Amino acid sequence: MGIVERKHRMKEEVRCLILETAWKQILEEGVNALSIRKIAEAIEYSVPVIYTHFESKDAILGEFMRKGYWLLNQQMEAVKDSEADPKKQLEAMALAYWTFSHENKAYYQLMFGVAVPSCEEALRIPEVKAFGDLIKLVLKEAIAQGKRPDTSVEFKFFTYWSILHGQISIRMNGGAPYSCEMALEIVKDAIQGFIYTLSA
Repeated sequence: MGIVERKHRMKEEVRCLILETAWKQILEEGVNALSIRKIAEAIEYSVPVIYTHFESKDAILGEFMRKGYWLLNQQMEAVKDSEADPKKQLEAMALAYWTFSHENKAYYQLMFGVAVPSCEEALRIPEVKAFGDLIKLVLKEAIAQGKRPDTSVEFKFFTYWSILHGQISIRMNGGAPYSCEMALEIVKDAIQGFIYTLSA
């Protein structure tokens, strides 16, 4: 291995160490407690070293936000491929989304809370764009099978997403006066009603 390759590998190892340490701090202390100084102290490097890899704390959070979208996309793609009917796909994807939010709470909060990008910025992030494109693709197919093929896919995408994200946010913020099990049933009921409107 040459000098250039060795330096590149060492740089990548430090970058991974920074991310591993930052994620550990987020899980243990919460995202608001994360700081460049704490990361530097934990890995025994100087603060400037951290900045050679990430320009800010937000840049680190952005890495986790993108990874969260990637993980979510993988799970939604998997359940989509298990169904042939686009309406069944929408239902399965909704349940996968719900499951992801509960099994990956820290990622979800970063994706849709602290690290959420503006609409313009989001369209430039491949993982975020892939999330929207996947849902819109299935919606387009479901709408084409219905009686109103001129229905706006974009509009229905935001309706679908609002149903899911709204109920999850209520649960995460402790505002639901009912159990998690009932919340899931509410999501199922809302999504089934939404799907019905696509073919009504």
